[in-house]
Amino acid sequence: MKKLMLGNEAVARGAYEAGVRLVSSYPGTPSTEITEEIAKYDDVFSEWAPNEKVALEVSIGASIGGARAMSCMKHVGLNVAADPLYTVSYTGVNGGLVICVADDQGMHSSQNEQDSRNHAKAAKVIMLEPSDSEECKEYTKAAFDLSEKFDTPVLVRLCTRVSHSQSLVQIGDRADDTPKSYTKDAGKYVMMPAMAKKRHTVVEKRMAEAAQFAETSSLNTIEYNNRDIGIICAGITYQYAKEALGENASYLKLGIVNPLPSELILKFASKVKKIYVIEELDPFIETHCRLLGIDLIGKKAFTLEGEYTAQMIRETVLGEGVPKTAAPDEPTPGRPPVMCVGCPHRAVHYVLNKLKLLVNGDIGCYTLGALAPLQSIDACVCMGASIGMSHGMEKGIGREFSKKTVSILGDSTFIHSGITGLIDIVYNKGASTVIILDNSITGMTGHQENPTTGKTIKGEITKQVDLELLCRAVGVDRIVIADPFDIDNFERIVREETETEEPSVIIAQRPCALLKSVHYTGKAQVNADKCKNCKMCLKLGCPAISLKNSQIVVDETQCNGCGLCINLCKFGALEKVGE
Repeated sequence: MKKLMLGNEAVARGAYEAGVRLVSSYPGTPSTEITEEIAKYDDVFSEWAPNEKVALEVSIGASIGGARAMSCMKHVGLNVAADPLYTVSYTGVNGGLVICVADDQGMHSSQNEQDSRNHAKAAKVIMLEPSDSEECKEYTKAAFDLSEKFDTPVLVRLCTRVSHSQSLVQIGDRADDTPKSYTKDAGKYVMMPAMAKKRHTVVEKRMAEAAQFAETSSLNTIEYNNRDIGIICAGITYQYAKEALGENASYLKLGIVNPLPSELILKFASKVKKIYVIEELDPFIETHCRLLGIDLIGKKAFTLEGEYTAQMIRETVLGEGVPKTAAPDEPTPGRPPVMCVGCPHRAVHYVLNKLKLLVNGDIGCYTLGALAPLQSIDACVCMGASIGMSHGMEKGIGREFSKKTVSILGDSTFIHSGITGLIDIVYNKGASTVIILDNSITGMTGHQENPTTGKTIKGEITKQVDLELLCRAVGVDRIVIADPFDIDNFERIVREETETEEPSVIIAQRPCALLKSVHYTGKAQVNADKCKNCKMCLKLGCPAISLKNSQIVVDETQCNGCGLCINLCKFGALEKVGE
């Protein structure tokens, strides 16, 4: 039977068919759906871990115990998991261990572009790269086999286009998932220096054997057509090149991108007249080919930035454009990203902007507060960084400066990597103010449960982390829980907490407006007789509020009745109707 599947869904299916017993991940676009799909299989244990490091460590434990295990994350999540990754490369595995990493060329939902092939090379582990959904399934199954064959974790590299594109997948049966027996072996699994030195030798030997395997593996394929042009590519760039060039070129498609074969590449190069290496982001394959002495065209013709297209490849390789398609006479209206109608974060940003505070932001829906008209966020680097950055400003510049500074981050982000920053503030006698935006869910990646929601990935009721008690446990005495939609009170609290001479935490508590449990009633409406046209409500940046013919209007098709604008208006010009 064949089924149309997203690449991520196909990875999950491949893991299931391979007999995976445990999957531990942290959500991150474009990888999230892999674990969400795995959660639908009752005979696989799956979980959302607090962060990617913990997720990989859980999977490592299952693997050493003898079970096939997998962790899934986006490219920046692999940075968080790098510490255990580089050492489990030394220990090797027992049951197969697969790590899926989804890169985000074009930065559709990420703070940087990162080529995860560099992690594979540096960690000295095998990496596979599928180009469509069928390969996502088959490569995932192959990854588990290779993991056990070569005693190594195996990375499977995806990208946004492969993860979120659909193609047909052949459905197969689940393999025997009986765990391997465990044998105590400190020399293999305890990475003290004496043992690690010996394991390094094993790793180098393993990679040499894997490189030899790559020379003849069916995962690397050659397709000869017109031999005037030879394309060396992998993953999604194979699809782009095929669409652009068709039978006008021959192709070496590399399914194993680390370690790269040498003899196979040299053989292919000898059979074609002109070589192009087509790969997104870093010149990873190109560098390897140049070290082999191959004369090629690579990044000098193609960009180091963003995604490629079939049109770009056709123009570069053949010098031909593509036929123009019909287009509207007028430009398509822009659709800038914006917080949803009723978003609980909107009020927080409004207050912070009004108070002219320096705001260290974090990774989540609330990062959109950097955009007009709210424009409250000054800096955003990575998950959990906001707290440490504020502490650094206080200690590096001075307390008076930090009184104008706050950190904001979500409940899931605080659990992920914000706790340690808060501990740092308390331990090192800081006095920064941290605002935890508790919207009762992991919002940005599509409503995943987390340790603060009281439910597991499968919706089962579990223990719920109490953010107030947690902050108190690490030594914070000043903790205030407030509804950000009570704007005047929230503003008062922020003023007070930023002036205090000790660490303080404000928990801005209001659920995401898109949760099924959230039901607002009525709609906001403008009372023209009361409206002073002061335009303060426009500063909220609510998509439902706009200015037409010099008058404030509320689009009732967008308004969900959250009431924030009503709370803001000092003249009572915004009223709720239809309750």
